[in-house]
Amino acid sequence: MERMRFLGIFSNNRDEFFRVRVATLLRMTKMGKSAAKILGDDPDMVMEKIQKITIDQQEHFEHIYQQLLKELAAQNIFITNEKELNPVQGKFVRDYFHDHVLQMLVPIMLDSTPEFPSLKDKIIYLIIKLARKDKKPKYSIVEIPSDKLSRFLVLPTSDDKKYIILLDDVIRYCLDDVFSIFEYDAVESYTVKMTLDAELDIENDVSKSLVEKISKSVKKRKKGQPVRMIYDEAMPADILHYLKTKLKMHKEDRYVPGGRYHNFKDFIDFPRIGRHDLRFNPMPPIEHRDFAGQKSLLKVIKEKDLLLVYPYHTFLHTLELLREASIDPKVESIKITLYRVANNSNVINALINAVKNGKSVTAVVEVQARFDEEANIYWADKLIEEGVKVVYGVPGLKVHSKLFLITRNEKGLRVNYASIGTGNFNENTAKLYSDLTLLTSDKKITNEVASVFNFYLDNLKAGTYRHLIVSPFTMRKKFLKLIDNEIANAKAGKTAYIILKLNSIVDHEIISKLYEASKARVKIKLIIRGTCSLVPGVTGVSENIEGISIIGRYLEHGRIFVFCNGGDEKYFISSADWMVRNLDFRSEVAVPIYDAELKAELKKILDIQFSDNTKSRILDKKQKNKHKQTDSSVLVNSHEEIYKYFKNRKSAVKNPTLNKTKISEVRSN
Repeated sequence: MERMRFLGIFSNNRDEFFRVRVATLLRMTKMGKSAAKILGDDPDMVMEKIQKITIDQQEHFEHIYQQLLKELAAQNIFITNEKELNPVQGKFVRDYFHDHVLQMLVPIMLDSTPEFPSLKDKIIYLIIKLARKDKKPKYSIVEIPSDKLSRFLVLPTSDDKKYIILLDDVIRYCLDDVFSIFEYDAVESYTVKMTLDAELDIENDVSKSLVEKISKSVKKRKKGQPVRMIYDEAMPADILHYLKTKLKMHKEDRYVPGGRYHNFKDFIDFPRIGRHDLRFNPMPPIEHRDFAGQKSLLKVIKEKDLLLVYPYHTFLHTLELLREASIDPKVESIKITLYRVANNSNVINALINAVKNGKSVTAVVEVQARFDEEANIYWADKLIEEGVKVVYGVPGLKVHSKLFLITRNEKGLRVNYASIGTGNFNENTAKLYSDLTLLTSDKKITNEVASVFNFYLDNLKAGTYRHLIVSPFTMRKKFLKLIDNEIANAKAGKTAYIILKLNSIVDHEIISKLYEASKARVKIKLIIRGTCSLVPGVTGVSENIEGISIIGRYLEHGRIFVFCNGGDEKYFISSADWMVRNLDFRSEVAVPIYDAELKAELKKILDIQFSDNTKSRILDKKQKNKHKQTDSSVLVNSHEEIYKYFKNRKSAVKNPTLNKTKISEVRSN
């Protein structure tokens, strides 16, 4: 079942790749020779490579899917189609079609329309041919309403076998009912899907607000230029030719043959049927041991720094903290950055509740969060209606930092409590994304978080930062300086190492600096989940760099930076990857971890991940993605082991005296 879901994740990621990256390439093909200078290669040549890789991937994808169908069948779970239904199943499907589906269908007779209809992005269609003897065939196209109905229908059964039919095949089974007014001898139907350019064209109109410009651009996106068409490879040549003629997409590399079913992203929500052991073992989020049984979370944070590690810890702590702040009479204000929030956001509810309780609430809402622009504009409007002060990011920068700041009046003094993290304030993704959040009342940190918010409110106040690393002001320079420090220590014969955990590393200047460090014999270890332009293990360049990528049940999203620093290790967590956009064109924050206990937690997480020998893959020049092998006979799945680690810590006996001593040492520094 989980492998079915992963096929959906893969499909969704590839769709986004085409909607954004390939769309950009297609735009560049119109720029002529200058495009090759910008890209470093001819865009048409790159498109050819993408086409070849895509077809190879699709063949591999289809092979895995067919293998999974066999494995499901061995467990008495079957995905059936319209040709395999027995009479009882057929009646159930037809009844479901008439009760739920038919009223949502809008068949378009293509012979009657002067122009081929604009096909929507993220939607699948059936192209239908109604054949009649000695007469010209009729063509129709029908949108499959999978955005309104489940893609899957579980059929009734009288035995231990379970059957699922896709919505596509429900419609195919009932096409006679849809086209009953036409006389035809045979009907053929094949799936088609269009991918559109999703890049926003934002007008440079000074008379319009950013929100107006974004809103208009989002509407245009829905009618973006076609990037590719995926079609059922079983589609006969005459129907395919008809489609190509009507669509007027002239280049062959924009037509991608696929299987019978498209929009596999829907398989992320594959029905949860069959035995429990066909899915991952449940790993319910854990209560942080320092919050257990506490009435006030703010009081706990006043005493010590805490690290929440999602999805192992429950996101309820963040919601509880905001809820407590919303009703605490001593809390004066709450400031927060919002990049992507949940559909039914309890974070938004907590902020609105705080306003109703007389708190001053400021939300920095980034309306340029790709594919969440509409949602963020909606939430911003909702917050404004309720009295929240909304700031729409920073002109020229995306606000990607993950911060909130609670200000409390304690005996006439203003005391700040801050949350600085790597992931969004989103209760849904917090169950799936591996992220980190520091909760602290340390003045060294909280005063600088306040400076970041001052910058968001007044862009002329950039602020001064001795502890936080903030882009685009200090981040690039500071990280380069930290790498240079390791190079200097290595050349002086001291122990020198760097440990990096990122989503992506593509920045040329930083990669060049890491190569320089490797040549100076600085030991560098990487965990890079996504794009890695740095090539480890190249003799004379990067032989002192080794890297892995971990793909498992959770999406690795946290960023951790460790520098040896002559034995006095420096630890940071951050919202930023090492990409040009994060370092130079976004507002990002990296926060130092000063507490010795929290450093030990981060070290343990990294140690577990580097020992993973089931879900980690080697990063190398050949990009073979081979699974990491170790000498150990024990299988280590890092996601399961980290969960066990925090579960054991939750149940372990705490030593409050020791903890307090560590905190006092940190505070005095």
